[in-house]
Amino acid sequence: MRRYLVVAHQTLGSAELHDALRDRLAQGPSSFHLVVPFLHGGAGALWTEGEARHLAAEDLEQARMRFTAEGFPVTGEVGDANPVLAVSDVMIRAGVDAFDEIIISTLPLGISKWVHMDVPARVTRSTTKPVTHVVAVHANA
Repeated sequence: MRRYLVVAHQTLGSAELHDALRDRLAQGPSSFHLVVPFLHGGAGALWTEGEARHLAAEDLEQARMRFTAEGFPVTGEVGDANPVLAVSDVMIRAGVDAFDEIIISTLPLGISKWVHMDVPARVTRSTTKPVTHVVAVHANA
């Protein structure tokens, strides 16, 4: 069984991420571990890390339930606000060989903070696993 580490937040419900996971599942038995980095500030102007983690956990649970209802074997967790550290934390805890591929889903290139932070390239440099960058056209649909 192939295991995929999926890092997303605002794009958890995007068609592009959904298609990428469906493609992996069509290739054979697969499981997916979603990591949702919590967001600082933003639309709700969250003032505490606790509030940010709580909202990320709600987003994660909604995505997990949607994917599970469609037959995707999915687990998940809220990760560090820095997506590179979120990936690193999971890889340290699970082991470097726990996943076959890392999928990073971001907003469109012009507006994505993660792209501005060079997250896909930084994660690629930090691992020997393949890293796929999925660019969503819209935030959660």
